[in-house]
Amino acid sequence: MALDEQTLASLKKTANTIRQEIVKMVAEASSGHPGGSLSATDIVTYLYFHEMNIDPKNPKDPDRDRFVLSKGHASPVLYAALAEKGFFPKDELKTFRKINSRLQGHPSRKSLPGVEQSTGSLGQGLSSANGMALAGKLDQKDYRVYAMLGDGELQEGMIWEAAMAAGHYKLDNLTAIVDYNHLQIDGKVDEIINPAPIDEKFRAFGWHVIVIDGHDLNQIDSAVQEAKQTKGKPTMIIANTVKGKGVSFMENQVGWHGTAPNAEQLEQALAELNGGKQND
Repeated sequence: MALDEQTLASLKKTANTIRQEIVKMVAEASSGHPGGSLSATDIVTYLYFHEMNIDPKNPKDPDRDRFVLSKGHASPVLYAALAEKGFFPKDELKTFRKINSRLQGHPSRKSLPGVEQSTGSLGQGLSSANGMALAGKLDQKDYRVYAMLGDGELQEGMIWEAAMAAGHYKLDNLTAIVDYNHLQIDGKVDEIINPAPIDEKFRAFGWHVIVIDGHDLNQIDSAVQEAKQTKGKPTMIIANTVKGKGVSFMENQVGWHGTAPNAEQLEQALAELNGGKQND
């Protein structure tokens, strides 16, 4: 069943706001990773503003759902979502990557409410998510765990150890999502170390696999709901996305993996986002 028009419009508006905050944060810091943050925005928006059971007033609720940003360099999308949700004041986004800020380049669970796992060393997030999901099983909790992986991150061997473990333990309370934008810092993913076929590999490890357009909120919703109904195995959602989604000069450009826009580029990006081009 598709999302109703009011919900869809609200989520698109929130995603637009989050994209604006991403480019403003990275520009203010003159440092950061806009490309992979923008590609992940629609998925993160859906989880935080429609799906997950979370409460900013009780961030350590033992029954809360968990989200692990395994591709920790995409911290701007997580920070923007947490601030928009009310975990900390939005004004604090201006301190991104500044000395003594709680919003460092990679998220830290010790300093910021709502961050479930400190990430940035690629490959480790899925193992952490496995632990959370397994703990939920042992404690007979109903919470769900979501982990977002980068496509270049799939080149890390630890990902496949975690994939094997999740299948073995039948972690059907775990949903992993690959932000499959096909670009990493050094170029095209398939030219560096090609992880494809991703779907067949995860199925071989005992996962249920769904392939979607990661910018289509109805497809995101359908996949997440299907994952919740899948019993006896974890679910992998392979989300085909566009690096730099929503900012024309950043889209599908590997150079925007870890480059900050200057003042003129920021102005253009915000003008485009205010026009809602990414929702066309």
